[in-house]
Amino acid sequence: MGIITIEELPARLAGGKTLAGLDLGDKTIGVAVSDQRFSFAHPRPVIMRRKFSLDAAVLLALLQKENAGAVVIGLPINMDGSEGPRAQKSRAFVRNMAQLSDLPFVLWDERLSTVAAERTLIEMDFSRRKRAGKIDSAAAAFILQGVLDRLQSLHASARTEPDPPSAV
Repeated sequence: MGIITIEELPARLAGGKTLAGLDLGDKTIGVAVSDQRFSFAHPRPVIMRRKFSLDAAVLLALLQKENAGAVVIGLPINMDGSEGPRAQKSRAFVRNMAQLSDLPFVLWDERLSTVAAERTLIEMDFSRRKRAGKIDSAAAAFILQGVLDRLQSLHASARTEPDPPSAV
């Protein structure tokens, strides 16, 4: 399927589907999954990266188990708004996944998501060692929650827009 916009997501998430969020790291893939009401992002255990084909198989099995209808992937944009090598790696990952699955992907600006996730884990009094094992899934949950909040906002604004005048 490839990349879609956030506005196209609701049509892909009917029938009890969930939405998954990913934070791609060099050594791990952080994963989070929404509830069926698209209110909350729940972190899942990280996927240890080995080789793309193995990583993809593990990820696709998890997405199927979680009944994901679409995937949000954090796009690491530089603070000046430009895209560097890490963003290119994320786009390449989506291109490669699109060859293996019909699931649509949404790219989401993940600037400062890892920083926010780490602050949250520190506030929860996780030790440095425990944070290291949870940071990528916490970042994935932070990314996914941003999308879920945006979807709620889009839904709310669609309900408050006036109907067009009817012809009499």
